[in-house]
Amino acid sequence: MSDQQKIRFLLNGEPKEFQASANEKLLTVLRREGVKGPKHGCGEATCGACTVLLDGQAVYACILYAFQAAGREVTTIEAVGDFDRPHPFQTALVEEGAVQCGFCIPGMILSAKALLDENPTPSDEDIKMHMDGNLCRCTGYEKIEAALHKVIARNAKGGAR
Repeated sequence: MSDQQKIRFLLNGEPKEFQASANEKLLTVLRREGVKGPKHGCGEATCGACTVLLDGQAVYACILYAFQAAGREVTTIEAVGDFDRPHPFQTALVEEGAVQCGFCIPGMILSAKALLDENPTPSDEDIKMHMDGNLCRCTGYEKIEAALHKVIARNAKGGAR
């Protein structure tokens, strides 16, 4: 008898059905199904490389059981902006030179998106709370924070979407 179960959820706005065992993590299922944006970093919810949005909230897919996503909406970096219409934070990251290897960037973008969707003009304390747990080993944090502050300033002026 197989321990595989069908789970259904919206993935990047589209209804999907996956097979997953009871103890399988969402990250494993997503990667197996070809979703490459969320990365396997630490496997213990400390680096943020696996960050996805679950019903709009940033979560670590490496510790979330796949069945916990059943009936919900999962958003990965693949659904956040594109080359022609990037998310404002993606644009600001490029403008600030805040992207090097790119390993952490999907998680950074999704954490920032969740924050900005909740509050377009967050305080420094809000930023620290929402971005904590996203590690960058290349660029450091100054340029990433500068990019986020650039988006927040544009939001305050009504200029970002």
